[in-house]
Amino acid sequence: MTTLRALLAAAFLVVSFGVALAKLPPPPPMDEKAKATAEEKKAKDTATADVAKATLAKAEDRVAARYIAEQKAKGITVQPTPIASTGGAVMTAQGNTPVGSATGQSTDAKGAAKPAGASAPATGADAAKDSNKK
Repeated sequence: MTTLRALLAAAFLVVSFGVALAKLPPPPPMDEKAKATAEEKKAKDTATADVAKATLAKAEDRVAARYIAEQKAKGITVQPTPIASTGGAVMTAQGNTPVGSATGQSTDAKGAAKPAGASAPATGADAAKDSNKK
């Protein structure tokens, strides 16, 4: 009986493996009605995304106005910074990189960079104990 169960389990495994690896037929080509439906769905999704974007912008403006009012009540003057569209510029830690400028390290950081082999001189009371500095 045990041999029969093992054979049935092996057969089931082979069949399920074959079904799992079976190739599905390609989907049928879209007809004109399906294409029109897809275009309508795409337009509807775009409109929904635009409405969501506008709603988000309104909420952000409402939160900013509330923050400014709270700070004004405390006696702190807050001047909001207008955020202009950068047109795909790269955002860096220092701010927006102007459109058309090269990305990379700033000129201030380039001037402060040390050569690869240079190291700071060992100074201080424990400088003699540090064997890494020479």
